[in-house]
Amino acid sequence: MVPRVVFGRGSFNQLSEILTPKRLNLNAPFIFLVDDVFKNNTWITSRIPLSYDDKIIYISAAEEPKTSQVDELVEDIILTTKERPSGIIGIGGGTLLDLAKAVSIMLTNEGETKDYQGWDLVKNPAIYHVGIPTISGTGAEVSRTTVLTGPTQKLGINSDFTPFDQVVLDSELVKNVPKDQWFYTGMDCFIHCVESLKGSYLNTFSETYGNMAFQLCKEIFLGNNLSDVESQENLMMASWHGGMSIAYSQVGVAHAMSYGLSYLLGIKHGIGNCIVFDHLEEFYPEDVVLFKDMKMKHNIELPQGICSNLNDEEFDIMIGVALGLEPLWENALGKNWNKIITPKKLKELYQKM
Repeated sequence: MVPRVVFGRGSFNQLSEILTPKRLNLNAPFIFLVDDVFKNNTWITSRIPLSYDDKIIYISAAEEPKTSQVDELVEDIILTTKERPSGIIGIGGGTLLDLAKAVSIMLTNEGETKDYQGWDLVKNPAIYHVGIPTISGTGAEVSRTTVLTGPTQKLGINSDFTPFDQVVLDSELVKNVPKDQWFYTGMDCFIHCVESLKGSYLNTFSETYGNMAFQLCKEIFLGNNLSDVESQENLMMASWHGGMSIAYSQVGVAHAMSYGLSYLLGIKHGIGNCIVFDHLEEFYPEDVVLFKDMKMKHNIELPQGICSNLNDEEFDIMIGVALGLEPLWENALGKNWNKIITPKKLKELYQKM
């Protein structure tokens, strides 16, 4: 679990106070990985506390994070810094937060990032790393995984060394998120909760966090009484609790299938989950009805026909990626899941999208 959290509107201004005691020496910089959407946004960038050899690396979040991208970032940091950095600070959405977690791990572990995709493969503790979300819903700020697309699979680096050492939750940073992106990442949180609460791995820890996040999502996306500030703060906490709900549980059908979409078609995680979940009445009937109500209330139109021109080989690639995520299927459908979900069944579901 994340050991230190600061929550509050305007708490981004405390970053210097948070980081200063963690600086190893004058030659060990802090590296800020920042979503390049903020490159000309001085309201945020002017408040990043740069000192000595600290530097900002702007990164596009237009595509899902890749293992090769992590390797390139690590190599660049090693070649351009005098000493191992004092810390990595990720500022952005799920893509930037996952990259920050992965880079901090790979600065202390040998080999290529793809070698660590899986469960508990990391041997050495990561360097100090901080997460500052500028969009809410993914749960990346709290989870013990960093989800990456590798050469053969989309899979997280799941380990006890992955979670951030410090998170700053400042809801003011999310105030300008575009409506569609707000919805897609918010639904990522909603779907986290559904899959956790309806899964066979459910326990009291997961259920407590999942129920809280689930109710917050209903208030935010179906209610009418929240101010903008209340909505922003509630979704930030729903994201946190939704991420915590899968710490001792797991996600399910929507996430497994959306990983296939992302690997083959490059579809971003949040919208991919929405596209899939829209067709999962068979598995989550009541919750898909709620999702459709939310979609209608906020006038969200999902892409249609994204799989209509795929050939059999491409379907097989997506199906292979999805079926490789055995813990997700077991959580969703139990130990005999592979008698329910076959390649033929998955292809039929993908063909609806």
